[in-house]
Amino acid sequence: MKKFDCTKIKNIAIAGHAGSGKTSLFEALLYKSGCTDRLGKIYDGNTVSDFNSEEIKRQGSIYTTLANFEKDGFKINLIDTPGLFDYASEMIEGIYASNTVMITVSGKSGVKVGTHKAYDYAVDMKKPRMFVVTKLDDDNANFNNVLTELKAEFGPTVCPVVVPVIADRKIVSYVNLIEMKAYKYDDKGNAVETEMPTAEISDKMDYRISGLIEAVSEAVAETDEELFEKFFSGEPFTQKELVDGIHKGINEGIITPVTCVSSTSLAGVDMLLKEISLLVPTISEKAKKTVETQSGDLIEIDCDEKQPLVAFVFKTLADPFVGKMSFMKILSGKISSGMEVVNATTGLTEKVGKLMYLFGKKQVDANEAYAGDIVIASKMNCNTNDTICDSSRVVKLEAVKFPNPCFSVAVRAKTQGDESKIGLAINRILEEDLTISYAMDESTKEQILSGLGEQHITSVLSKLKNDFGANIETSIPKISYRETIRKKVKVQGKYKKQSGGHGQYGDVWIEFEPCISDDLVFEEKVFGGAVPRNYFPAVEKGLQDSIKKGILAGFPVVGLKAILVDGSYHPVDSSEMAFRMAASLAYKEGLKQAEPVLLEPIGALNVIVPDDKTGDIMGELNKRRGRVLGMNPAQKQGTTEVVAEVPMAEMQDFAMLLRQVTRGVGEFTFEKVRYEALPPQFVGDVIAKNALTE
Repeated sequence: MKKFDCTKIKNIAIAGHAGSGKTSLFEALLYKSGCTDRLGKIYDGNTVSDFNSEEIKRQGSIYTTLANFEKDGFKINLIDTPGLFDYASEMIEGIYASNTVMITVSGKSGVKVGTHKAYDYAVDMKKPRMFVVTKLDDDNANFNNVLTELKAEFGPTVCPVVVPVIADRKIVSYVNLIEMKAYKYDDKGNAVETEMPTAEISDKMDYRISGLIEAVSEAVAETDEELFEKFFSGEPFTQKELVDGIHKGINEGIITPVTCVSSTSLAGVDMLLKEISLLVPTISEKAKKTVETQSGDLIEIDCDEKQPLVAFVFKTLADPFVGKMSFMKILSGKISSGMEVVNATTGLTEKVGKLMYLFGKKQVDANEAYAGDIVIASKMNCNTNDTICDSSRVVKLEAVKFPNPCFSVAVRAKTQGDESKIGLAINRILEEDLTISYAMDESTKEQILSGLGEQHITSVLSKLKNDFGANIETSIPKISYRETIRKKVKVQGKYKKQSGGHGQYGDVWIEFEPCISDDLVFEEKVFGGAVPRNYFPAVEKGLQDSIKKGILAGFPVVGLKAILVDGSYHPVDSSEMAFRMAASLAYKEGLKQAEPVLLEPIGALNVIVPDDKTGDIMGELNKRRGRVLGMNPAQKQGTTEVVAEVPMAEMQDFAMLLRQVTRGVGEFTFEKVRYEALPPQFVGDVIAKNALTE
């Protein structure tokens, strides 16, 4: 493969709201650049990007996909990312690997929550940004409304560079505001230059064009003092000055250009390719990266292939045929198959596996890759967020932060004996997706699989079945209730058994009382040797075994103090087993008399919601028996943090409800903090439900 240095590499992530045309744009760019001989379509299931069986079935992206093409001497690495909120980790990984984020906005539906999320992630990672208004071939598309909305939502940095000319609600041509030329497109997406629009072609279009040109010039003037003076004096900019000014403005984050396309008819795609070549910065233009040395110092490294290797693993893929695939963004130096490298995260040394580039599902072998490029290494012992270095300069990059799992299901094998297969398969998935967690709930003894939503979990289960042959059943996770007592009692437990020959005899008097402890508190206050000391451990062991199941619904007992005060024994028939049984009998009788109660787990909830949805969420929390403790202004403008305590039994579907109410804007953290008495009206249902599941 042809070698490109970092001055000729551009990594572009395509992100945005679900259904805004990301994959279609990805396909159009590949087709128009000559990389593919046909235009893939989502509905036909033949796109380069959505090649996974689950993606074809859903007709939407689930995973981040890579492809590349050459244009005007540049290597363009395209990264198609999912827009569904359940797959936020894939979008974050794609944006991290890029050096420019192309945010798609539907010309029909306009700015959505996913638009904001993509923009915010790009801003947080300090990535240059541009908007592409898509689906302009739709009868209900309205570019002017979308442009107005973009300016209102994202501020004065929004700057149109290509706009459609509309007459009778149909697009008749596209105007490139940098070239000051208009183009018509035939049914194959080929451009033909045409006359600039006038009032006769489209009402008020000449007036609108002059206003847009003024806006572009004003944005360019902000990038340079000389250009500002030229603009202030009223002198028009040359085409080169406009290109250079917008190029610089994108790189510095002070200009967010807006262009428009129809990915199905290919109208405007050629101009977008031209803008990618002229306006989008290369890796080298924003090359310095802050890293941490082994001594803990922070230094900056340059994107230079002559420097020692530094590469960051931004994504891991568990492929059942190839094995583990590590997606690397090379920040400096070069990497080649077989070279020895240091994993700065683990401190271990290993050899680089086989290197390859990806074009959708197609793998293209590579012997080496250079600074600025994206490459995949197979069968290496590294994971997402690891930094791979040359031993001469061991440094580490800051880990990428991912959303915490918020939706859980209990999982078990459909077929007995498949447990080990499932465990191995899920461990592979955990390496691939850092928004998934898998652990045993020690209280309920269930295996809990958690992710970002119901669709996320469904796709994980599908991958486990299709790729690893692991068939799994799911259920709603059990709530880890507890039992305790409210009253002090004194009871006897006597175990006496005689069936010929050596018998069994144990007799204890035990006081049970409430206390503050998760474990059993055992004391003995026996006088006069009523119970020999060597039987005390047996009594305690009998109680320890008993508290694992309470008498109400069989949940573990907490907050229990037991004091052995009296008893009797037989010199021949007494044994440790007999005293363990006696303690168990005392326990059962004692808890019946001590007013047993069920305890439910209570969690601390911190939820971020838009200001106008605060009342809705507070009302919902009240329905869920929550206690709102306060409200605070959130870090993001226009949002509020609601702090509350809510029973965990009421939170199973909260993630889905929050997403629905806030249209995907809301987010929350929830953590168990303590137990409280379950209200009496719910006790019967819990007891009955637990009896059915046992």
